Amino acid sequence: MQIPIAGSRWTASWTVADLTRHVGEVYLHKTLTMREGAEPDPWPPEEPANEEPLALLDRAYAGLLGEFAARKPADPAGSWYTPGQTVGFWIRRMAQETVIHRIDAELGIGQPVAPVPADLAVDGIDELLKVFVAFSVAEWGSYFTDILAGSPGRTYTVRTDGAAWRVRTGPGLFAVQDGAGDAAADVTVSGPPAAVLRGAWNREGAGEPSGVTVEGAPEATEELRRCIVTATQ
Repeated sequence: MQIPIAGSRWTASWTVADLTRHVGEVYLHKTLTMREGAEPDPWPPEEPANEEPLALLDRAYAGLLGEFAARKPADPAGSWYTPGQTVGFWIRRMAQETVIHRIDAELGIGQPVAPVPADLAVDGIDELLKVFVAFSVAEWGSYFTDILAGSPGRTYTVRTDGAAWRVRTGPGLFAVQDGAGDAAADVTVSGPPAAVLRGAWNREGAGEPSGVTVEGAPEATEELRRCIVTATQ
């Protein structure tokens, strides 16, 4: 069974076994990163490549939980996200990694997608906008030049149950603040938390109503979409 597995920009034809191995290797990588204080090199090791995917996933998940249990969220742990050099960053990141790939597995085997808790989905939207897109534009702006260099400066409201975000774009700019703001936005994206999260990560099922409403000019909507695509590919 082949499944869509990538971020917003493209899909790669992975099997469910490929997905299972990928998640297991991600868990192993983060466990060793916290344990050793640096990303393991070389990576991946040869051993997991010969291990049955479910066995690898079970072993890696147990190791990750054990590493989290042995540390406090505020304990130091290196990461690619400069403001988040703590174990708590990886707890959050692995929770969101897991929920997105759980959806991948469900879509891949043709099963209904199980509900995503609203608080987890809201946190996932927040992480996507601030940690992935805003940080990427600030740190690796050259990747976004084709998208933002000619931007006239736009505003976006992303709204869901109990939460909202205001996004401002412009040349070299992708700024996010909490709350919808008082002024009208060029584009408003709204829907239930899980629907907005799935839509942003391109995890909507074929033929399934998305539950997300997008209001605004197509060119402005495309600017936001391309920023998300580039940050999550």
